Amino acid sequence: MRVCSWLLPTAIAVLLLSSPANAARLESWRFDANENRLYFTTQGGVQPKAQLIANPTRLTIDLPGTTLGRPLQEQAIAKPGFDSIRVGQFESNITRLVIELKPGYTLNPQAVRFHGNSASEWVVELPNPEPIANGSDGGLNARNSDRRAIGAPSNPGEGGAGLVENIQVTPDGLFIRTRGNVAAVEVQHSRDRAQVYIDVRGATISTQLRSRQQMVARHGVKRFTLSETNNSPPVTRLTLELENPDAQWVASASNLGGIVLLPQDPRATISRGSSSSPPSVPSDRPVTIRSIDLENSGSQLSIRSDGPFTYSSGWDRSTGVYQITIPGAQLASGADRAQRFPNSSLLWVRLKQADPQTVQILVQPAAGVRIGTLTQSNPETLSLALERSSTTLNPPNRNLANAPSNRPFPAPTAQNRRERLVVVVDPGHGGRDPGAVGIGGLQEKNIVLPISQQVVSILEQNGVQAVITRRDDREIDLPPRVQLANRVNADIFVSIHANAIDMSRPDVNGIETYYYASGDRLARTIHNSILQTTRAGDRGVRQARFYVLRHTAMPAVLVEVGFVTGARDAPRLADPAYQQQMASAIARGILQYLQQNR
Repeated sequence: MRVCSWLLPTAIAVLLLSSPANAARLESWRFDANENRLYFTTQGGVQPKAQLIANPTRLTIDLPGTTLGRPLQEQAIAKPGFDSIRVGQFESNITRLVIELKPGYTLNPQAVRFHGNSASEWVVELPNPEPIANGSDGGLNARNSDRRAIGAPSNPGEGGAGLVENIQVTPDGLFIRTRGNVAAVEVQHSRDRAQVYIDVRGATISTQLRSRQQMVARHGVKRFTLSETNNSPPVTRLTLELENPDAQWVASASNLGGIVLLPQDPRATISRGSSSSPPSVPSDRPVTIRSIDLENSGSQLSIRSDGPFTYSSGWDRSTGVYQITIPGAQLASGADRAQRFPNSSLLWVRLKQADPQTVQILVQPAAGVRIGTLTQSNPETLSLALERSSTTLNPPNRNLANAPSNRPFPAPTAQNRRERLVVVVDPGHGGRDPGAVGIGGLQEKNIVLPISQQVVSILEQNGVQAVITRRDDREIDLPPRVQLANRVNADIFVSIHANAIDMSRPDVNGIETYYYASGDRLARTIHNSILQTTRAGDRGVRQARFYVLRHTAMPAVLVEVGFVTGARDAPRLADPAYQQQMASAIARGILQYLQQNR
C-alpha cells in the first residue's frame, strides 16, 4: 500500500493517514537533512497524525497506540531554518516526533507530504523552511500552540512563570538553575524506587536549554531527563534514574537563584569532609581551564582550573571518543587545543570551547587502554584514570579452548591512509530492550555485551582500533549505531546477537551469520572461525536485509551466537568461559579477514 497526503493549510492542520491503528512500537527513525526527509519504521501498523503548530513553529507527528520504550531523544539539524528533531513518549500510548524550526521561520503546510510504503514504514517529505515576513506567524495562530509537545520550548517568563535554565552535576549532588518565580518544589519516588521525580511547580523550560537528558554516573544516578507538563500553572519535572533505590533526595533553595538537590544515602555521595560544609554551588563567573597533563607514568590525566567547577562525562556515540563536559568554563588564552601523546596510554586529547560557557575535553585512549574512574580530588582538579587492559589474547580455559583458538592471532595489515584499522563492534539490544529471552529467563542483551567487550579487548591488543556502540546496559536505536560506524570511517562492522525460537523447540541450536552486500567474505570468515573454535552447530551463512547491514558503508555482518531457547546453546551462552571462547573466535575471524583483504 502507498499513501500520499498533504497537511491542510489551516491554523492547526491535522492529518489523518489511513493505515491500521494497532498497538505498535517505534523501531527506528532518522532525518536526512540533504533531502529534508524523515524516515521512521514501527513494529506493527500505525495511523500517524500531524500538526503544524505556532509559537514556536514546529511540526508534530503523533503515532497513536505506539510506545517508544526509551528516554527522550534529540538530534540537531544542520540546515538553514531547521533547529532540531525530538522523539519521545508524549502519552502512555502515543509516541511523538517533533521537527522544530528556528525562530523566524515557518513551513508551507501544503508542501508537507507523507508516504506510507506500508503500515509500518513511513517517509515524511518537508519543504525548505521559509522566513516569516513582517512578523507574520505564517498563517498559524499562537493561541492554538500545544504546550504538551515533547521538547517544545516554552516562552521565557510567559504568564509570569519561572524558568529552568540549566541542570548541573556538582561534587555534592545536582543544581537546578532557575530564574523568575518558582511556586514550589516537590520530591517523590516511583513505586519501585528506581526513579526520583523533582517537580518544579510554576516553571517552564528555557528555550536556551539544549540538552534535556544527560548521563550522570555519579551520586548513585545513572542519568536525568527533563520534561514539561501542560498543567496550569506549568510544572517542569526532573527525573533521576537511580542505581541505588535506597537513596533519599532532598531539595533546598539556593541564595544564588536555584535549587540544590542532595542525596542522603552516604553510599551515593562523595565525601565533603566536615558535615557542616555547605553544598557546592557553581559560581556565575566562568572558571578557566589552566592545564591538562598526563601524569603518574601515563596512568592519569589531570585537568586543573583556577576555581571550583562541575562536570559530566561519557562516551560520545557519534565519534567513539570519551568526552568530559565542564559547564561555566573557558579555556585559558593560548591553550594547546590539540595534544598528542606518542607511545603512551593516550593517542590524543582535544580541547574545545563548545560555547562561551562550556568547555569540552575529548580523549582518545591508545590500543589496550581503558578509561577508568573520573574523580575530583579537590574542587579545582579532575583526574581521569587510564587502565591498561589485562585481557589475554587466548581463552585461558583449556577444556573449552580447542586447538584453533590457541594459535597466535593473525597480524592485520594497516592501510596507508591511517595508522590503524578501525572495527566497530555492535552488541545488540540493551536497556529496556532485552532482545530474545530464553530458557531460565536468559536475556540476549546480557550475553552479547560481555562477548562484544572481550572482542574489543582482543582487537585492541592486536593493534586494531575497536569502537563499541554501547559499553553498558543501555538502549540505543538502530540509526545511531550505523551513524557511528559511518562517521568513524570503519573498515568493517560486526553486530553480535543471540537467536531465539519458540520455547517448545529446544532442539533448535547453532550459529547463523548474516550479510547484505559486501559482507559475504567477512561473514564466512567469522562463521568458520566460530565453528572451528566452539564446535557449535552450523546453521549457515545467509543474506538478509537487516537495517544495520543495509545502511553501513563498509562490509558488515550480523552474528547470531546461538539460541537462548536451545537446550544445548542456552547453558553454554550463559557460561562466562564459553562467552570468552566465542569472543576469541569472533575476534580471530575479524583479524583473519583484515589480514587477507587489506
